[in-house]
Amino acid sequence: MSTAEETVGGEADAWAEVTPDAARRLLVAAVEAFAERGYHATTTRDIAGRAGMSPAALYIHYKTKEELLHRISRIGHDKALDILRTAARGEGTAAERLADGVSSFVRWHAGRRTTARVVQYELDALGPDARAEIVALRRQVDAEVRGIIEDGVAAGEFEVPDIQGTTLAILSLCIDVARWFNVDGPRTPEQVGELYAGLVLRMVGAH
Repeated sequence: MSTAEETVGGEADAWAEVTPDAARRLLVAAVEAFAERGYHATTTRDIAGRAGMSPAALYIHYKTKEELLHRISRIGHDKALDILRTAARGEGTAAERLADGVSSFVRWHAGRRTTARVVQYELDALGPDARAEIVALRRQVDAEVRGIIEDGVAAGEFEVPDIQGTTLAILSLCIDVARWFNVDGPRTPEQVGELYAGLVLRMVGAH
């Protein structure tokens, strides 16, 4: 499934803040190109061509190719943070909140895998200032998951000798779904999310 197809329904909402329509089309085209070819191998001409526009039209909306990647990364990381923050601040036990967060996080990485691959694996292509901004968001993502685990340990729900290491392992496990998930495979994003939620609860020794 292409990013264009992924934008039907929920994915369209992910780019709703990108206006006007031409800027949104260019952003979606950039996601497709970066996911398929990699950031460095993609040219602005490639992006404009996928959007059905001239290269000159791209510069009306984005000064550089890096600006496009930065916008994609920022929106994607904001979404990832919102998913985990919503779960962390929800009602229920730590186990219920962790399962909800992992399930939702995994569903996003599977259902929006083209976008997620760019968001999660092209960080090093950003310049120092943009990279620092995204790294700060990643730290907030880490903090939300770590906070749930700390709550579980404090409540006697979890047995986690190394909270920081376990947090990293959980996030790595979830993010990697974007690498391998196949829409034609045997599981849906919902099924993978449910599977991973169960795996993570076992990782933290949930009672």
